Amino acid sequence: MSCTNSPEAVKKLLENMQSDLRALSLECKKKFPPVKEAAESGIIKVKTIAARSTEILTALKENSSEVVQPFLMGCGTKEPKITQLCLTAIQRLMSHEVVSETAAGNIINMLWQLMENSLEELKLLQTVLVLLTTNTVVHDEALSKAIVLCFRLHFTKDNITNNTAAATVRQVVTVVFERMVAEDERHKDVVEQPVLVQGNSNRRSVSTLKPCAKDAYMLFQDLCQLVNADAPYWLVGMTEMTRTFGLELLESVLNDFPQVFLQHQEFSFLLKERVCPLVIKLFSPNIKFRQGSCTSSSPAPVEKPYFPICMRLLRVVSVLIKQFYSLLVTECEIFLSLLVKFLDADKPQWLRAVAVESIHRLCVQPQLLRSFCQSYDMKQHSTKVFRDIVNALGSFIQSLFLVPTTGTPSATTNQAGNNNSGGPASAPANSGMLGMAGGVTVLPAFEYRGTWIPILTVTVQGSAKATYLEMLDKVEPPTIPEGYAMSVAFHCLLDLVRGITTMIEGELGQVETESQTTTETASSPAQSSEQDFQSASDQMDKETVSRAVWEEMVNACWCGLLAALSLLLDASTDEAATENILKAELTMAALCGRLGLVTSRDAFITAICKGSLPPHYALTVLNTTTAATFSSKSYAIQGQNVQMISPSSESHQQVVAVGQPLAVQPQGTVMLTSKNIQCMRTLLNLAHCHGAVLGTSWQLVLATLQHLVWILGLKPGSGGALKPGRAVEGPSTVLTTAVMTDLPVISNILSRLFESSQYLDDVSLHHLINALCSLSLEAMDMAYGNNKEPSLFAVAKLLETGLVNMHRIEILWRPLTGHLLEVCQHPNSRMREWGAEALTSLIKAGLTFNHDPPLSQNQRLQLLLLNPLKELSSIIHPDIRLKQLECVLQILQSQGDSLGPGWPLVLGVMGAIRNDQGESLIRTAFQCLQLVVTDFLPTMPCTCLQIVVDVAGSFGLHNQELNISLTSIGLLWNISDYFFQRGETIEKELNREEAAQQKQAEEKGVVLNRPFHPAPPFDCLWLCLYAKLGELCVDPRPAVRKSAGQTLFSTIGAHGTLLQHSTWHTVIWKVLFHLLDRVREASTTADKEKIESGGGNILIHHSRDTAEKQWAETWVLTLAGVARIFNTRRYLLQPLGDFPKAWDVLLDHIQSAALSKNNEVSLAALKSFQEILQIVSPMRDSDKPETPPAVNVPVPVLIGPMSAPGLSRPFMRTDSIGERLARYPASEPSIVTDEIEDLNLWWAAWNTWYRIGSESTKPPLTCDKLTFIPSQPFLTALIQIFPALYQHIKTGFSMDDLQKLGIILHSAVSVPISSDASPFILPSYTEAVLTSLQEAVLTALDVLQKAICIGPENMQIMYPAIFDQLLAFVEFSCKPPQYGQLETKHIANAKYNQIQLFAPAEWVALNYVPFAERSLEVVVDLYQKTACHKALVNEKVLQNVIKTLRIPLSLKYACPSETTWKLAVSSLLKVLSIGLPVARQHASSGKFDSMWPELASTFEDFLFTKSIPPDNLSIQEFQRNESIDVEVVQLISTEILPYANFIPKDFVGQIMTMLNKGSIHSQSSSFTEAEIDIRMREEFSKMCFETLLQFSFSNKVTTPQEGYISRMALSVLLKRSQDVLHRFIEDERLSGKCPLPRQQVTEIIFVLKAVSTLIDSLKKTLPENVDGSTWAQVIALYPTLVECITCSSPEICSALKEALVPFKDFMHPPASKVQNGES
Repeated sequence: MSCTNSPEAVKKLLENMQSDLRALSLECKKKFPPVKEAAESGIIKVKTIAARSTEILTALKENSSEVVQPFLMGCGTKEPKITQLCLTAIQRLMSHEVVSETAAGNIINMLWQLMENSLEELKLLQTVLVLLTTNTVVHDEALSKAIVLCFRLHFTKDNITNNTAAATVRQVVTVVFERMVAEDERHKDVVEQPVLVQGNSNRRSVSTLKPCAKDAYMLFQDLCQLVNADAPYWLVGMTEMTRTFGLELLESVLNDFPQVFLQHQEFSFLLKERVCPLVIKLFSPNIKFRQGSCTSSSPAPVEKPYFPICMRLLRVVSVLIKQFYSLLVTECEIFLSLLVKFLDADKPQWLRAVAVESIHRLCVQPQLLRSFCQSYDMKQHSTKVFRDIVNALGSFIQSLFLVPTTGTPSATTNQAGNNNSGGPASAPANSGMLGMAGGVTVLPAFEYRGTWIPILTVTVQGSAKATYLEMLDKVEPPTIPEGYAMSVAFHCLLDLVRGITTMIEGELGQVETESQTTTETASSPAQSSEQDFQSASDQMDKETVSRAVWEEMVNACWCGLLAALSLLLDASTDEAATENILKAELTMAALCGRLGLVTSRDAFITAICKGSLPPHYALTVLNTTTAATFSSKSYAIQGQNVQMISPSSESHQQVVAVGQPLAVQPQGTVMLTSKNIQCMRTLLNLAHCHGAVLGTSWQLVLATLQHLVWILGLKPGSGGALKPGRAVEGPSTVLTTAVMTDLPVISNILSRLFESSQYLDDVSLHHLINALCSLSLEAMDMAYGNNKEPSLFAVAKLLETGLVNMHRIEILWRPLTGHLLEVCQHPNSRMREWGAEALTSLIKAGLTFNHDPPLSQNQRLQLLLLNPLKELSSIIHPDIRLKQLECVLQILQSQGDSLGPGWPLVLGVMGAIRNDQGESLIRTAFQCLQLVVTDFLPTMPCTCLQIVVDVAGSFGLHNQELNISLTSIGLLWNISDYFFQRGETIEKELNREEAAQQKQAEEKGVVLNRPFHPAPPFDCLWLCLYAKLGELCVDPRPAVRKSAGQTLFSTIGAHGTLLQHSTWHTVIWKVLFHLLDRVREASTTADKEKIESGGGNILIHHSRDTAEKQWAETWVLTLAGVARIFNTRRYLLQPLGDFPKAWDVLLDHIQSAALSKNNEVSLAALKSFQEILQIVSPMRDSDKPETPPAVNVPVPVLIGPMSAPGLSRPFMRTDSIGERLARYPASEPSIVTDEIEDLNLWWAAWNTWYRIGSESTKPPLTCDKLTFIPSQPFLTALIQIFPALYQHIKTGFSMDDLQKLGIILHSAVSVPISSDASPFILPSYTEAVLTSLQEAVLTALDVLQKAICIGPENMQIMYPAIFDQLLAFVEFSCKPPQYGQLETKHIANAKYNQIQLFAPAEWVALNYVPFAERSLEVVVDLYQKTACHKALVNEKVLQNVIKTLRIPLSLKYACPSETTWKLAVSSLLKVLSIGLPVARQHASSGKFDSMWPELASTFEDFLFTKSIPPDNLSIQEFQRNESIDVEVVQLISTEILPYANFIPKDFVGQIMTMLNKGSIHSQSSSFTEAEIDIRMREEFSKMCFETLLQFSFSNKVTTPQEGYISRMALSVLLKRSQDVLHRFIEDERLSGKCPLPRQQVTEIIFVLKAVSTLIDSLKKTLPENVDGSTWAQVIALYPTLVECITCSSPEICSALKEALVPFKDFMHPPASKVQNGES
């Protein structure tokens, strides 16, 4: 009626009133005249008001009593029609608010009367309602009367009236309170002093209230009185009242107008004093009642719980708690405790149901729960209400499973399509059947130990919509369907969890953001005012308080929640329910985690973990943790001990997977159900979303996941992600298709879980890593001692975690890699393979990751990353090492250019490979090294180059694979080349580094320690390289030694010039001599056993078939190399202080090699000796053609040799030179020093040469088959060295030295050769050729002789010695030298072809003839030059020559070679032709006295040799030989006889005798072969004869003796001729016709010729020289000659003729005797 006061409305009202009054007057005209009159006067009244008043309505109201009067009277008539008309009219007035207070009172009184008469009850109610709602004029008593009226109508017999009245009462009560609210609203600005209420009297207190408030107060107070069955104070006239209605009214007031009670003390007082006690009183039957106890038969309804009242009480309580909790803390505590009690199992089912509904209402109000917690649980001596509520719910749920429900299960079972209405026990069976039947849908339900409870949809999540609390119309307790209570309780739990967690997490988030902003503002310096700090500290306090509340809430509820949820989880057969339970557990776990409540967090996580695993699965982590948290205690819930119910195994879940448990001894298989998988997903979800708060629970989570992964048969793939794979052992994992489709998802979530670890903070990440490590340790323990498939879950996940956290890898690297390194050492191959895989993947990823700052600027990180790679080197398993090396190879290929400081580590890994680690490992490592050397030398720091050298060297020493060793030597060569090319840059960098290290060392006060220290760093690098190659030079394998040796010397040769001068000292002593020592040692101790083959089928050449021979090659190579360096680098070495010492050492090595019992070595040693002797004497620097690059030696070194140390060296000869030297000023160039030094060096060399020569040619003492005889090439080389050496020492070469030389030359030539070598060395016997050794010997003597020739006087005394030496050689032609006791065969007998392989070698003497002959020629030659020399005269050289020649001459045909005696003759002739004049010259000195007899004997032995000419000698040969004899005779006739007076007489006599002998045809009367032969030397005889004659009859006969000799010789000759002729004649006569033998014929011819010769000679001679008797004898021959004429031989005849012819000169007429006598 918004427009009741508009003019139209007013007009309308007036019209209506008038028409109403008219109608009334009409109705009452007949029966009730007074009424009619009143009506008419009313019309007039209205009209007048309408006419007069401007404010019509006000006027109406003022006169309302009068206006209303006619209608009231109408009502009084009790006529229904009239009454209705009047009530309508009255209502119209009310609705226009034109009724005054008085009028209203009158109306109410009138209505009361109608009520008492039970008239128009509905209209009455309507009127009251209009009266009270349209205006506020009714107050106090009137109001109470109106209300009572409504109440009384509520209790009529008529149902409609009752209900309408009830509704009206409710509305009226509301109106009363609404008026009060409006009144407060009007007065809200006026602040009034509250009057203190004293005592308990509510009468007095009311006086302070305003009118409407007072009414409300009175009304509420009376409602309490009525419910309590007391008389009302204000509502006078009440006749009856129901408690249920009263409770409903109380509830609606409390619910609708809470602010009234909260704002007004009076009302609060009512609440406390009246309502609460009332509620508690009414609750008592419910509390006392125990179901099943015997109830009394008393009809009083209070005794037994009465559903309508009980339910309404609970509603009231809900409102009280919800609205007035803050006022009624204590009371609420009681209420809540009661609620909890109502859940007890012994309470009626309906009571428990409504109690659960009430509790549900609380559970959806987290703030309220929070208040409970603050008010009760956190107070010291208070009931722990919140905890009790949660525990009660838990117990309630457990009791539902344990106690059979009293309710009719039939309802639910029928729903499930099954008419079996048996007890609850049959339900599980049914549900089981339902599950089996294919098409039927299974009801969601909980099932536990045979108890089956369906899950009903009770309410939408988060709202507590009750069913039984709303059943206000029911009087009897309803039947509660089975599962209803459970479902509500279940929702309570879920809502409780959801509410608490949402609230706390919201507040937590808020606090965190606030604290962040506060810290931010506080930290910004601009606004650091005090108030900010103040607010910050307030903030802190507030947070502390809040946190305490949160923690208490969680602590209070977690045990109960967990007990209940675990039980439900186990019992749940519905996926959705399971999901909800898991979600609740997950959110709780996360919340506990955030609040740092470890125990509760772990407990929830454990529950989820247990749910994930098969029942009774033995998982130590869970058991131990559970034991720790719960220590097998049961939770005391509400006084009863409720055990944690263990999972029931017979849950009817679909099995989706069968697999093997992860255990040391797996027993059978385990099954996973879909619920397990669901739990697993929750677990994954938890870890994924809440990883940051898991802390130590990671252990639980991961352990569980590991077991699940194992059972499902997931195996790690690359990068650590798990992929479905078949189990290796035992029954294969069986997976249903359902789970097969899930596996990739699970696998994916698993990977994502670890990927998300990158968002965890550092602490959480460490928890995760620690958990994985301890898991892995367990897996390792399990895998010990068996080679079963291990669980690789932890290792794979460590890898994944590491890979995604690369950006902060530093914080987790050490624990991560430390653990993986342990895994790599595990005996189980699969386990360690994965450990290595993970570790290497991480290292590679770490190096390629784009760090900030990049690795190149963060060396520490780079080293950190590479360190584990190095650590792997300590592991012995080859598979791990292979992985390590493959990793290195990949790192090199991808990161090689940027390794920088990581190089030492990487190289260290390659170098750590040991010899015994198998070929493939070594090969892989070597591949890495090759890559480094070919590609990365320029990119690595120079300090690492030494490591590269070491590593390459170590590969050379590996003996697994020869090729690797050889290639590594090649690498060393490449490295040296690199050093050479990049020398300058390397040197600079190394020097820089050295300076830095030096500085550090000084700061720390330690000595800088590195190999070859004093040398500069670059040189040290070279020295390391040389030292490595040196080691390889003594490797056991010949090929390696050879290669290394060649490389070492090539490197030193090619690049040695780069070294500092002083470093050469180290090269010589530490590298070269050290190497020589080792090689010598190895060679001398090498095994002489024959090596059958060189591995495989390789045949070994016989020259290398023992270790000794193989070492010989090495020795040769090494010695040659060192010698070459001494030769080529002499100008560098000589200025070094101890060069002479080095020279001595080198000579010592040459000597020991030369004297080694190996031809190859000894020969090579001599070659090296030769090489070092070809050194040119060093020139001074100024004269050098070019100064070699590295000789920038500081001055002190130059001066070195001349200062004291130079002098303290023992020079071999000359103190005087030393003194002279000492006087030299130090600054002058050291020419003299050099010369002296040189001399010393050469003499040292000579001494060595002499020792080698004397030792090697010394004949062996014993002769067995192993005797070592030096070879010809060796001896040749030895002797060939002398001329070169001699050039350097000739100035001091003394007679003493010459003797030493002679001994050696003699011994050398005497050495025989082994017959198996002879064909190669010796010319065939017939060729007269010298061996090279013999050539060398002669050359040596030649050199000497030439030197003596041009040398000073004092040297010439050496001539005789040289002659002695040569003559000794000449003797060899006839007497080959003996070599010790050795039996030698003459070469012609050496049966070369018959030598067996292992027979002792036969030794063959050389053919010395050509040598002796050549020596002879030299002697002659030399003698021709030096015959007059006084040394020769004094030393009787000529006599020696003759004496020597006498040997071959006397042997003549018996000489080994006929050339020998021929040469001897010609030599003799030459020598004598020069020597005889000298001898004559010195005749007086007597120096030649002893020579003459020697010469005579020589002639004698030669001309009348005892040897027989060979049979095959031809006539021509014989004649040639004869002519030689003739030459000798001619020499006698020309050189000796003419000078007879200067020659000793004996000698002349001897010569004469000899000639005599030669001229006689037959020396004896006997005819021997020899004489017959001699007979043929006619020319010779003739020559002798002639000479004899010439000298016999020469006019120069000085002594009678001579003449006597001549005469005697003649007579002998003639006598012999006579004898021969006589014998011939006789033989001729006897022989008759037969010819005489040839010899005889020859002889006779010879005699005849001799006769003719003699006669000729006599004729030529002066007559006075011929004796008369001689003539007589000649003539006496004539008759005999004549007798021979008869001879038939023409030869004889012609000879005879020649002999006879000369006789014509004797045909003189005979003279007288007188004459004759006179004459």
